[in-house]
Amino acid sequence: MLGQGATLNGEALRVSTVSELDKALLATGFPYDRREFAEIYLGYFKEFMIRCQGIRRGGSAALDLCYVACGRFDGFWELKLKPWDIAAGALIAAEAGGRLSDFAGEPFSVNGGETLATNRLIHEEMVRIAAAVKKNPR
Repeated sequence: MLGQGATLNGEALRVSTVSELDKALLATGFPYDRREFAEIYLGYFKEFMIRCQGIRRGGSAALDLCYVACGRFDGFWELKLKPWDIAAGALIAAEAGGRLSDFAGEPFSVNGGETLATNRLIHEEMVRIAAAVKKNPR
């Protein structure tokens, strides 16, 4: 419930305390049109890959957002997600202390098309990278 925090098996969820992107484990996914726009999506992947500890691609944005909420991932980004892909996970991440926005750092919307979620500590750095890639795609 909004404002009540997030729990797992009765224990409060909290995002990670990793404060440097080069020590962070990130997650992402690729939209269904990945073949048509591969260069654009790989541009984001490359820029994050060379600046973080590692990247995982599990295939479920909702689960990735929950993993941000419980500190298993430090950050997540993805394009072109639908509200049903992210609404529940976004709420859980926010309730666990995470920060969500679009790639420019503007307020998050389930209808926005860009999802960036973090533990708050690496958010501004991830926004700078995503915004730079968006401004100058391959």
